[in-house]
Amino acid sequence: MHAQPGDRNCKNEAIGGSHYGPVIVYLSKVDNAASADGSSAWFKIFEDGWSAKSGAGSGDDDNWGVKDLNACCGKMDVPISKDLADGDYLLRAEVIALHTAGSSGGAQFYMTCYQISISGGTGTAKPSTVSFPGAYKASDPGILVNIHSKLSGYVVPGGSVASIGTTKAAGSGCGSGCASTCDASKGPVGTAIPVTGGGGAGTSPGTGSPPSCTVAKYGQCGGQGWTGCTTCASGSTCQGVSVPYYYQCA
Repeated sequence: MHAQPGDRNCKNEAIGGSHYGPVIVYLSKVDNAASADGSSAWFKIFEDGWSAKSGAGSGDDDNWGVKDLNACCGKMDVPISKDLADGDYLLRAEVIALHTAGSSGGAQFYMTCYQISISGGTGTAKPSTVSFPGAYKASDPGILVNIHSKLSGYVVPGGSVASIGTTKAAGSGCGSGCASTCDASKGPVGTAIPVTGGGGAGTSPGTGSPPSCTVAKYGQCGGQGWTGCTTCASGSTCQGVSVPYYYQCA
């Protein structure tokens, strides 16, 4: 999973620009994945959220699912339970970026959806479900949170992981599965579309490198400690979203 379509370069962070937050995966049982519209019920099968890091001064310095995703070149092992029923499913893989989530509407959601088919399952699993929209509220503690301050805990939104699902400990590494062994340059290329919840507008970008490169829309272009590109691609401008911490092209 990479923010930029077609990008499989492990030298680039999958979700860059200090967009820290949880990684969440849901499934939805459907009659025909090719024609399903996503309005059916969903159940959570995976999450990689947050864990405290010794000596961390703020939530930015703690362990996050996004940091694990970046460390593993955009790959995350998501086991599929043998207890699921055979048939078609939609799989929703999602990152919630919390760098501007200190005010309502500031969290950013990066999602991609896959059409999959499961065979050989027992069909005994009956997980509880949620709906989209409806699973998230702007006031949820996992969506409205200031990660630039020290955190004592974090609750991943979207309800509990199903009993047949997996909860990965943030900061636990890539493991021994596909996340550490698969070739990121192989396989089909998917897309992830950022949905911006908004935030306060600033007046000036942070400092960084000279304009020898450009930042795509929704990418980071400035902020406290930012040393990357500060020039936005044509059609967008560098705007303060969480001044002075974060500016992005919009």
